[in-house]
Amino acid sequence: MQDTTTKQPILQVSGLDSHYGPIKALHGIDIQIGEGQLVALVGANGAGKTTLLRAISGVQPSSAGSIRFAGQEIGSMSADKRVRAGICQVPEGRQVFGPMTVEDNLRLGAYTRPKQDFAGDLERMYALFPVLKEKRHLLAGMLSGGQQQMLAMARALMGRPKLLLLDEPSMGLAPLLIREIFRIVEELRSQGITIFLVEQNAHAALAIADVGYVIETGSITLTGPGPELLANEQVQSAYLGM
Repeated sequence: MQDTTTKQPILQVSGLDSHYGPIKALHGIDIQIGEGQLVALVGANGAGKTTLLRAISGVQPSSAGSIRFAGQEIGSMSADKRVRAGICQVPEGRQVFGPMTVEDNLRLGAYTRPKQDFAGDLERMYALFPVLKEKRHLLAGMLSGGQQQMLAMARALMGRPKLLLLDEPSMGLAPLLIREIFRIVEELRSQGITIFLVEQNAHAALAIADVGYVIETGSITLTGPGPELLANEQVQSAYLGM
């Protein structure tokens, strides 16, 4: 684990509420993420995990509270401006552009970057995800689920994020591929990339997280170092079947 205790939070969410029509989906959420940290958010289906990520990335409006990123209040900033500021999201369900090639998907991920950076960034992605280089001329829709997840991650990384939002990267994948995805997440953290990881797979997420948060029905109920939460009896009974 990296020592990030002395670092200023790159993301600070305070008292955040969000609604879907009359239904309040998030209740006074407080979280912070230090630069270079891997922070995990775990919880059951429908607990509000994806809603929180969408609120941070700007595609879900917040109805109260504040979101500060790199010292700036971004709560009223449009989603595209948040991408330009350095927040890139890997959406739940991958959502790659199936009729486009792998390389064109990656090109789209780099749309906010100077054109002269593209070739170098592309090579870095191919070094991190060798299978994508091998299949770069294939249509993204022809890739397996695991390969599409890698493509979705690489597409986000092409934006050179200061904060990478990962929404359920292990969803629907076989155990071997889940281990590979989490190995890549750890590799990204070792490169200094700040990651906010949202996962139903609480064991895998908390095992590698510097800090973990547990969300239940739109409220944060527990927080602490990832391995400490992993050993918490409440977490074990609710999420780990122990």
